[in-house]
Amino acid sequence: MDVGYTELGQVTVVGHVVSIQSQATNNLYWLDDGTGRIEARHWIDSSIEDSGTGSSAITEGSYIRVSGTLKMFGSKRYVNATHIRPVKSPHEIYFHLLEAMTVTLIWAKGAPPRAGQNPSTAMPKAQVTGGPPAVGGSAYAAQSHSIATNTSQYSHLPKLEYTIITFILNQPSNDEGVHVGSIARAVGGSAVTISNALEKLMDDGLVFTTIDDSHFKVAD
Repeated sequence: MDVGYTELGQVTVVGHVVSIQSQATNNLYWLDDGTGRIEARHWIDSSIEDSGTGSSAITEGSYIRVSGTLKMFGSKRYVNATHIRPVKSPHEIYFHLLEAMTVTLIWAKGAPPRAGQNPSTAMPKAQVTGGPPAVGGSAYAAQSHSIATNTSQYSHLPKLEYTIITFILNQPSNDEGVHVGSIARAVGGSAVTISNALEKLMDDGLVFTTIDDSHFKVAD
């Protein structure tokens, strides 16, 4: 499932248990984490004995940690919980809040500079190379000159396509490539313009899709 260009797999929720509905095959927990409420459904495996630290120890009014996948039923989202347990310490709640803030900032502004990089000199890579000015860019990103020098072959491209190429090249190398959500957050613009730019880059043989239609890599 995608939320705001972001592809979601596993999610973790730490929240207050508002209510519990116990059934023969599953337990339904109504959770409130301070930002909103969501249901978490945990299926009961009768072959696994509960030691008293799992779902049997959860009561209304307590705090729990739920890990699972985000699902849709009709128009309603819920968490299909694969692991659920009571929160062990108040510090776990505070840590989760800080972790959520950190991840949100990284998604919105990009990762902070790595060790040895100077934030005050950071700028979008397209500007470092002397190519077309970048569209958007990471507020934190400190780009590498050694990587940027390899993008001169793309300097003839339109501004948005050039920026997409340089952004993808600047990401850590992996077989999956870069998700379109990460590209959209970095370069800015509407979903239509980004989609059209990616289509043009694929038609020109400069990028290709990898594990699905939402992940892209630059062609060697």
